[in-house]
Formats: sequence, structure tokens, C-alpha cells
Amino acid sequence: MTIKPRFRVALLALALASAPVGASLAQSMAGGGGENPNASRTTLDPIPPEGGWEGLANLLEAIKPGVDTRLTPSPSQITTHIERLLNRGDNEEALALIEKRTEEIKNQRGTDVQLMFQHARALAALHRTNEAIDVYTEMTTRFPELPEPWNNLAALYAGRGELEKAQDALEMALRADPGYAAARANLGDLQLLQALRTYKKAAKDGVPGMQDKAREVETMLKDKQGK
Repeated sequence: MTIKPRFRVALLALALASAPVGASLAQSMAGGGGENPNASRTTLDPIPPEGGWEGLANLLEAIKPGVDTRLTPSPSQITTHIERLLNRGDNEEALALIEKRTEEIKNQRGTDVQLMFQHARALAALHRTNEAIDVYTEMTTRFPELPEPWNNLAALYAGRGELEKAQDALEMALRADPGYAAARANLGDLQLLQALRTYKKAAKDGVPGMQDKAREVETMLKDKQGK
């Protein structure tokens, strides 16, 4: 997976300014479902190339038979389309499609993990933070080996100022995948935020030199945010 550094910036901005969580926080998971989406696995296939979605609607246009032979989009094509909607900020449309698809497959065996992850992303982007946390938490319970839900859960906790919970989630992401660079970088930034909080409290309690230390850490975080 390609690690997107914009998530690190968003994490800092949230914790420093208590800004609402938006779509830019989400760390994407590559792929979608198959014919029987994720019935027995939690790894995901790569997203198909651009163009497959519209091709389905036009595939038989030239033939124009007497019966309806239009093809139903596959699970992977549906999740690819949803991913595009999320990436360009069409979150309401994405959520509506997610909810429709969830209803369609609710009686099937297995779980479309990609669709579940996209559901949480859409909710977070629409500032429905508690609902997004619930979905990510369910994912971490059912699929603890996936690092991305842990990582995104940490972002939501950080946005609410719950830094200890955010740290726990990032540590779980790294336990799931020690090579997950985004979570490791986020953990470093989070530890700076925790230091800033500690220095500010110590300064408020009158400990000499703590105000200067707090300013130093705050400047460092703002510099990182601007990069």
C-alpha cells in the first residue's frame, strides 16, 4: 500500500486545533471484493484500472438485443466506484451507495471487508464520528490483523483529544503490521502531542521552564504540519 503523508498532517491539525474529522484522514485500503467478497479472508485484491465502471453500462450498447442483457457490476467494481466517490469528496453519494450495497448482501455468507472500511470512511468524512468509531471498532474486533482500521480509529480518537486511546490504536496497528510506516509516523507525532499537553500542564502548575518547552514542541508540530 502506498502511504499517503497527508494523513500525518491531518492528525496534527486535528489534535492542535480540535478540527472536525474529514475525508482527508482516511487511509485507503486497496481493493474490493471478489465473486464471493472476502468470505474467508481479510486481504483485499487490487483496485481494477480506471474505466471498467462505465464500460459495463455500454458493453452491449451496439448490439441492442430484444432482451435486457446489461451486466451487473461486480463487487470489486462497486467498491472501486465508491472509492472514487470518497476520494473526490462525494461522501453523501458514497454513503448512499454503501448502504444500498450493504442491504443487498446482508444475507450472503462472509463479509465485504472493503465495503465495511469504506462505510467508516464515509461516516468520518460526514462528521458522524461516533458511528465511524463504532464501525472501525467492529473491524478491529473481527479483523485485528488489518492495520488500516486501527490507524484510522487513532485519527478519530486524536481528533476528540483522546490521545491515550489514539496511542493504543496506533500500537495495535503496528502490532498487526510492524512495517506500516504511516502508523509509525503517526505514533511519533502523537507522542509529541502528548509531550505538549504534559508541558502545558506543568507550566500551569508553575514548574519553571515548562512554558518554554511547550513553545518549542508546539513550534516543532506546526513546522511539521506545514510540510
